[in-house]
Amino acid sequence: MSEVGPAARPRVVVVGGGISGLAAAWELVREGTVDVVVLEASGRFGGPLQTGQVGGLLVDIGAESLLARRPEAIELAREVGLGGDLVQPVTTRAAVVVRGERHPVPRGTVMGVPADPASLAGLLTDAEIARAADERLTEPLGEDGDVDVASFVAARLGSAVVDALVEPLLGGVYAGRAAGLSMRSVLPALWPAARDGASLLEAVRAAGRASQAASSPSPSSDPVTAGGAAGLVGTAAGGGVFAGVRGGVGRLPGAVAAALDARGVQVRTSARARRLRRSGGAWQVDVEDRWTGLKRPERYDGVVLAVPPPAASALLGDTAPGAATALGAVDDAGLALVTLLLPPGTLDALVDDEGQPLSGLLVPPAEGRLVKAMTASSRKWAWVAQTAGRSAGRGTEVLRLSVGRRGEGAVLDRPDAALLAAVLDDGSDLVGHRLEPLASLVTRWPAALPQPDVGHAARIAAAHAAADEHPALALAGAAVDGVGVPACIAAARRAAASVVADLTP
Repeated sequence: MSEVGPAARPRVVVVGGGISGLAAAWELVREGTVDVVVLEASGRFGGPLQTGQVGGLLVDIGAESLLARRPEAIELAREVGLGGDLVQPVTTRAAVVVRGERHPVPRGTVMGVPADPASLAGLLTDAEIARAADERLTEPLGEDGDVDVASFVAARLGSAVVDALVEPLLGGVYAGRAAGLSMRSVLPALWPAARDGASLLEAVRAAGRASQAASSPSPSSDPVTAGGAAGLVGTAAGGGVFAGVRGGVGRLPGAVAAALDARGVQVRTSARARRLRRSGGAWQVDVEDRWTGLKRPERYDGVVLAVPPPAASALLGDTAPGAATALGAVDDAGLALVTLLLPPGTLDALVDDEGQPLSGLLVPPAEGRLVKAMTASSRKWAWVAQTAGRSAGRGTEVLRLSVGRRGEGAVLDRPDAALLAAVLDDGSDLVGHRLEPLASLVTRWPAALPQPDVGHAARIAAAHAAADEHPALALAGAAVDGVGVPACIAAARRAAASVVADLTP
């Protein structure tokens, strides 16, 4: 009489090998009750968390900072062995360019919305500051309402606050424009003021108090944008907001993938999920090999979709049309980064009005420039300065310039040489003298950033509700909870927990 072996463990497929998919897979493995496979359509995993070489120097060519206000990204980095390489920036002293002049990014703001309009002295005119101080309350929007950031902030504090501060910050984080982005989704800490008709200025002050109470002297987590402005946003909220990884934040996906491999998880690149459907009490995924074009069906007990909204919408069309429709309505935006390796002393002129070195500049769209932000990485991160000195000569500097906002597809469609030439012209004018790079690298991130437009929260809630009608199916990704690395990881953890709960007797 033969013994009956143990029942096979449930198999879960994670579709998408960006940080969301990798984090979901890691959470599933940590549960210890399922077997996991990760499918990534492209030839590499990690999404916009990548490193690349400029002049032989390895640098981040996507996000370079982790926001140190939430724990998820730092926790993940520590869990996969990068804890000893977490670092804080040397400086986050940034300026915003308004009317052609550099002004310090005011402290104590939330995405550019000030707690005290008096802090905008010098940046705005006296009349503009007086208008911001004379906040004009608006009608409550109610629990189910929403409004775009530009119209709400302008109605409360005046359009100058939007143009000078809110726009460049949103352009850096979302590559979006304040006139389209949802107040509810983009500024959740300030949303109650719109919902209830309460004071926006007081909401910013309350958010500042809460942030100070929750902050820790050790690094914590990040906004996953490929934009050069990402590492500048934290200067508005005070020091210690950002952390990095020695050798680049782009190391994080590789470290997670290595940890998954050690646990027996397959992370398969060049494997595109073409169709998803429910069949015979299980999920069937048609997987296409990128190189041969051959497709084969694979069966799984659970599915986490951690892909951009268009891909998720296409996969859900047959099984969960409500979710497909909701996700299909989410727009996206792209951007490009130009990374320059510069001779020593090139950035000496990049200083504030007190002559102090700046970590970078933010440039509002009202300035009419191509460059929307620049980050002096070799000033901001000690490891970049040290590596540049070893690789390319003592004092060599690294500068990242970010271009591209929603609706600027023509800008991003330029050939590399033309885009580089235009960025060098604009960047030279912003720095104050001609930039003559020793080496350069153009990196494009098309459609990298989902746009949380007005009504986004309701769309995502509808997508979740439709997915929840099916067993062991969950959604993750930057469109779910926001574009930051910690937000992506948090959404991935919830998706993994939901699938495990459905599969647990």
